[in-house]
Amino acid sequence: MRLLVALVSLIVVSANINGSFGYTDNWAFDLTGEENLSAQIRGLGQLGGGYLRQRPDLAPESIPTMANVSPFGINTFLEQEVELHKRERQMQLISDAGFGWIRQEFPWADIEVHAKGDFDDRRSGSSVDAWSKYDHIVGLARQYDIEIIARLSSPPEWARDSGNVQGAFAPPDSYTDFADYVSTLVERYEHDVSYYQIWNEPNIYPEWGEQPVSPEDYSELLCVAYQAVKDTNADAIVLSAALAPTVSLTDRDLNDFIYLERMYKAGAGECFDIMSVQGYGLWSGPTDHRMRPGVINFARNEYIRDIMVGHNDEDKAIWISEMNWNALPSDSNMHATYGQVTLEQQARWAPLAYERVSSEWPWIGVVNFWYFKRASDTEVNQSWYYFRMADPDFKLMPVYYSVKDYIDSRDNQGSFD
Repeated sequence: MRLLVALVSLIVVSANINGSFGYTDNWAFDLTGEENLSAQIRGLGQLGGGYLRQRPDLAPESIPTMANVSPFGINTFLEQEVELHKRERQMQLISDAGFGWIRQEFPWADIEVHAKGDFDDRRSGSSVDAWSKYDHIVGLARQYDIEIIARLSSPPEWARDSGNVQGAFAPPDSYTDFADYVSTLVERYEHDVSYYQIWNEPNIYPEWGEQPVSPEDYSELLCVAYQAVKDTNADAIVLSAALAPTVSLTDRDLNDFIYLERMYKAGAGECFDIMSVQGYGLWSGPTDHRMRPGVINFARNEYIRDIMVGHNDEDKAIWISEMNWNALPSDSNMHATYGQVTLEQQARWAPLAYERVSSEWPWIGVVNFWYFKRASDTEVNQSWYYFRMADPDFKLMPVYYSVKDYIDSRDNQGSFD
């Protein structure tokens, strides 16, 4: 009986997944995102069983305006590059690959460093204009015709009476101080930056500091920042923070679905133009069609879309803040926290992620690869370092070339603006 149910369910799957057999020449991988035969067999059974449960309501007939954009974005840490030529080299390579967006942090603590209204950086002993680095980054983006998604977070120590006791990522005591910083930044870059993301992963430790997470507090911060952006530049677009995909139910790491539901109840739906999600596949490939709320895979955005539809928010696009698979070396003794693939798998899977977004998810706009490079190799002993597209010395990983080839092929087909 169980085999029969799974077989019938797979027939339903085949009839409902548009183009799922066209990604590769391995139909089982195209359905499960698994390349090992035993994992494929297990995955097919799980996939069939999933169709016996209620599916997310995706409102596919509602195509958000902000989903109709070129999807090719990438995360950068340009502010960490001290040498100007390295920033430019990075932008040149990103542009050469065909990326049209960068997601770049503008850390509050690195700009309004010592006190409110003080934009001189004296941490090295001499006075330096804290804006100059970011002016250079914005100018490079303009030069290479790349849009910036400016990520705003990381308060300075002075913004909390307790300093950094609650952690460097803890929210400020005064949300008005944050709003003033946001207004100043938006005004400065009014003609060059149009997209602003408020915070990052506030549903997990330590992104909300050494304290319990709070969807209600984050929603208040989001709404204050949203108003500051719109009051300064009415045409600017505000992105919500990308919530970390997690099944945890603690007060330090709260499930993204529960967190988002509480955000909507707190009124956050009125305070963002684009929903952000994370697009990690972790232990399976980008073609994994299994829908299991307790397991994180690349399709998790469908559950977020379902929550949005339930709150009549289906006209808003979803943008993926971070997408990639972790190419942790096979001889590493580090824990594979984020899954583990080979460089060759990473190179094959990243283009497939863009292809699936294009083929199946019309509500998704930009997909930002995580990440281009770090300025140094000091984090080489941390597993997350191996999401990189390039080494600090600009040695390019195979995924750079595979994504570049994919973007070239889509441009030649006229598939994206």
